[in-house]
Amino acid sequence: MQKIYAKPESLNKVSSPYCPGCLHGVAQKLMAQALDSLGLREKSIIVMGVGCVSLGRTYFNMDMVPAAHGRAPAVATGVKRIRPDRFVFTYQGDGDLAAIGTSEIIHCANRGENITTLFINNATYGMTGGQMAPTTLVGQTSTTTPAGRDPKTTGYPLKMAEIIATLEAPAYVARFALNSPANILKAAKGIETAFRMQVENKGFSFVELLSNCPTNWHMKPLDALATIEKNMIPYYPLGEFKVRK
Repeated sequence: MQKIYAKPESLNKVSSPYCPGCLHGVAQKLMAQALDSLGLREKSIIVMGVGCVSLGRTYFNMDMVPAAHGRAPAVATGVKRIRPDRFVFTYQGDGDLAAIGTSEIIHCANRGENITTLFINNATYGMTGGQMAPTTLVGQTSTTTPAGRDPKTTGYPLKMAEIIATLEAPAYVARFALNSPANILKAAKGIETAFRMQVENKGFSFVELLSNCPTNWHMKPLDALATIEKNMIPYYPLGEFKVRK
């Protein structure tokens, strides 16, 4: 019988550590498939952020470096500069990248470091109990904004892909969503494009993935997918914002 599907070699054969309905597993599978497709697994080093992304440490079958909260781009910069022959990428959530790590990601992108960043935007601090994140939508409730986010007191959600796309140095900046099979296929293609940019030494590449958090959104998984379509995509439009030829 012909084998038409197998688990990517870049993932370990372990059970998912994530909550039911969480899309982190989908994101990690897409990354692993791209690494396998490009033959990068054995030369890859993933720099892991803090938060739910860090649960991926049991998943990825490759060298790994944990970073302090928000510091993954700085750590990845050091790793890549010491070992330019290795494929280096960071995996970060919105609390890690867009709050405490804003300085690190902006300056890493502005330097055009030849690394790749995969950014999960689920509009909440998932691991610590559902507090407001920099990406929490206006009106969205959280444990720290029980009446809904009010921009008069907490500002507006940060659009990280658009911010980074304004910089001169980045080679590839894009945003995709993981809420439907069609969008997952587009995300898979975008992640592979971002990885190719590093392989071809074109500079910094950044992919934002709109995800969910059924646990802290207090929704059933299907309702969380519908919320991405209804509420997140209108504010965070999908597409490629910058592509270096």
